[in-house]
Amino acid sequence: MRALLQRVNEAKVEIDGETVGRCGRGLMILVCAMQGDTTAQAEKLAARVAKLRIFEDEAGKMNRSLRDIEGSALVVSQFTLAADTSRGNRPGFSAAAAPEDGRALYEHFAKALAEQESIPVETGRFGADMQVSLTNDGPVTIWVEV
Repeated sequence: MRALLQRVNEAKVEIDGETVGRCGRGLMILVCAMQGDTTAQAEKLAARVAKLRIFEDEAGKMNRSLRDIEGSALVVSQFTLAADTSRGNRPGFSAAAAPEDGRALYEHFAKALAEQESIPVETGRFGADMQVSLTNDGPVTIWVEV
C-alpha cells in the first residue's frame, strides 16, 4: 500500500458542496491500494503512520507522532498514487488494486488507523469526485509505502 501524508493545520473533503470529512491539526492521508496488497499491509501502514515522528517538539525538531500530539486524520482514497509515468505522456494505473479490493483495503486502513490509540479519523468517499482542501503545515509531505 502507498500513502502520501501531509502534515496539516486543517483539511476537508467535499462532495457536491457538502463536507463529508474533515480534520484539524494532524494528517491528510492519501491512500492507494496496489494489486496484491493485504489487510496485514493496511494494518502495518496504519501503525507506521500513527508512530511516524513528523510533528515538532518544544525544540522545533520533528520528534512527535500523530499519537503524541493527539492529532486527527483525514483519509482519502487516491488510486492515482499507482501512476506509472515511465512510458509516454498518459499515466497508467494498472498497478492499482481492483476497485472492490481497493475499497476494502482503504476502509480497513482507516479503521486500523482509528484503532491506534483512538486517533480521530474521518474519510472521503471511495470512488467519488471529491474536492480536497488543506492547510499544509511546514510544508511537510511524506511518502510511505509498505
